[in-house]
Amino acid sequence: MVPDIDRVTALIAETAAEEVMPRFRMLEAHEVQEKSAGELVTVVDVAVEKRLTAALAELLPGSLVVGEEAVAETPELLDELAAHDSYAWIIDPVDGTGNFAKGREPFAVMVALVRGSQALAGWIHDPCSGRTASGELGGGTFVDGVRQAVSGTRELAEMRGTLHGSQYGTAELKGRVQAARETLKPIQSLHCAGHEYLRMIAGETDYSFYTRTKPWDHIAGVLLHQEAGGYDRLLGGEPYLPSDHQASGLLLAPSEEGWQALREAIVGE
Repeated sequence: MVPDIDRVTALIAETAAEEVMPRFRMLEAHEVQEKSAGELVTVVDVAVEKRLTAALAELLPGSLVVGEEAVAETPELLDELAAHDSYAWIIDPVDGTGNFAKGREPFAVMVALVRGSQALAGWIHDPCSGRTASGELGGGTFVDGVRQAVSGTRELAEMRGTLHGSQYGTAELKGRVQAARETLKPIQSLHCAGHEYLRMIAGETDYSFYTRTKPWDHIAGVLLHQEAGGYDRLLGGEPYLPSDHQASGLLLAPSEEGWQALREAIVGE
């Protein structure tokens, strides 16, 4: 049974208000570290994840909780998530840590609830504005009570979106993404997947493509995008699952027709 959506929303908002915003633009140099090449972590990431882990586990006794920072310390948690057939929470305590660490917006707190391979609910919270996108399987996507819908754009030439060809993709794929930039003319990335999803579910942008497919970056967003009418698949056409953290790429579009056109523009098939 999915816990009350509004109760989880309030929990996330309270955590962000008490743990994130008081430290925004107030971090000391020693409170920001590089956990891997190009990957930052702050004391706020750790504090938020610790608080949400305890609260969510209490909210749904017996559930597994998998947070980005916990996986950084114990990578085997991803294997446990893939094998887990019951309820699991997935947390990105501060999505857009690079922005947050530099004292700039946007950044977000992201939470998803899955059962086995099925995403059941998702939340994306913007600590700066206080707004939260939330939704559950089959129930639509809402931002502070207002139902969201992806854009109705169908023509490839009219689509606006972002391409994220990071170091996580293969050399060949990164080359294809770079070539696709000439065709698609993507807009500037926000360097925060959570806010890219917020733009797409509101119909403000049309698509995004990611070569990094970690579950904390996408499970919540993919569910919310689908519930807002969007179409999301891995490049091979398979649905994106919590276990797909090493997939070749994730493409999101307003429709299946749009997805096919974007895929052809990116991979040339």
